[in-house]
Amino acid sequence: MAAVTLQDVAQRAGVSQATASRVLNGSSRVPGEDVADRVRTAARELGYVPNAQAQALARASTGLLGLVVHDIADPYFSSIVRGAQAAARAAAKQVLLASTDRDFDIERESVSTFIAHRADAIVLAGSRQSGHLDRELEAEFERYRANGGRLVVIGQPLAYGGAVEPENQAAAAELAEALMDAGHRQFAVIGGPGSIRTAVDRRNGFVEALCRRGLSTVVEVSGDFTRDGGYSAARRLAAALQLEPGAAAAPVCVFAVTDVMAIGAIAAWRELGLQVPRDVCIAGFDDIPTLRDHTPSLTTVALPLERIGARAVELALHGAGDIDDLRERVPGRVLLRDSTRLD
Repeated sequence: MAAVTLQDVAQRAGVSQATASRVLNGSSRVPGEDVADRVRTAARELGYVPNAQAQALARASTGLLGLVVHDIADPYFSSIVRGAQAAARAAAKQVLLASTDRDFDIERESVSTFIAHRADAIVLAGSRQSGHLDRELEAEFERYRANGGRLVVIGQPLAYGGAVEPENQAAAAELAEALMDAGHRQFAVIGGPGSIRTAVDRRNGFVEALCRRGLSTVVEVSGDFTRDGGYSAARRLAAALQLEPGAAAAPVCVFAVTDVMAIGAIAAWRELGLQVPRDVCIAGFDDIPTLRDHTPSLTTVALPLERIGARAVELALHGAGDIDDLRERVPGRVLLRDSTRLD
C-alpha cells in the first residue's frame, strides 16, 4: 500500500496542497479555523504522517538540538545529559545525542551530522584536547554559525560561541586548602591526560595551593579519565609510595582529578589489602550521583552537573544577542567526607 501523501490530504479536505502544508507543517500563515479543521480531520482519517523536513522549512526550525559528550557511561556526562534533556524538553526541542569516547574523528562526524540535520543549536560537553578545536571542526562551526546555528561549550570557552565553564582550578585549590586545614600534610595526585585541559586545571589548582602553604606532592601519577585509568594509576602510586596495610605512619592524602578515577583507585587499593582512610586517604572531584551508595563516603568537589547541562541548553536556545558574549562560570563546593578522615 502506497504511503499517504500531502496531495491525498488536500484532495480529501478540498483545499490546495499549499494550504494543507501550511496547516500540517506548522507555518505561521494558517488559514481559517474551519479550513484547518478540515485538513486535520482528513489527515487523521487517512493516517497521514507529516514530513519532518517540510515542517522544519515551514517553521524555520527543526526543533533539534545536538549534544556531544565524551562518554555517556561516565556519571559526570550522564548527569549533564539529564539536565540538558530536561531543558530541551521544556523548550519543546528534541536532543540528538552523540557519545565520542574522546575520539575526535567521531566528534567531527557527529557535529557534521548535526549540522546536516539543521540542528537549531549544538552543545559540546567536555574539555577540548589541548584547549582547541581542530581546524576541520572549526571550519564546520564557522559555516554553521554563518547560517544561524548557535554553539555552546561546557568547559573552557572557545574563541566563539557561548560557554558554561566549571571553575576547575579555583575549586581544586579550595579542596587543597580544606584538606590542609583538616590536618593533612602529605599529598599525592592521580591526574588525567596532559592533553586534557580539565585534568591540567584541576591538578594545577590543587598543587599550587599546596605550594602557597609550603607543601608539595610526594608523587604524581596519571591515567585515563576512567575508572580503569584510576585503578591502574593507583596501583602504580601504591608501589611508588610502598604503601602497606596497617602502617603506623599518617596516611598520604591522594587527590584524584575525577570521582570516577577515585573510585577505581579505591578498588585497586582494596585488592592490595589497603583500607581507606586508615592506610591511604583520597579525594575526588565532581560529586557524581553514584557516590551516594559508595563506602567510604568520598571527599570531593560538588559541581551542579544537571544544572550545568540545563544552563548550556538555555543559553543555546534562549540567549539574546551575540552568543559569543554568553559566558558563565560555575563554582564548585568542597565536601569533606570519610575518605579523608584523620583519626
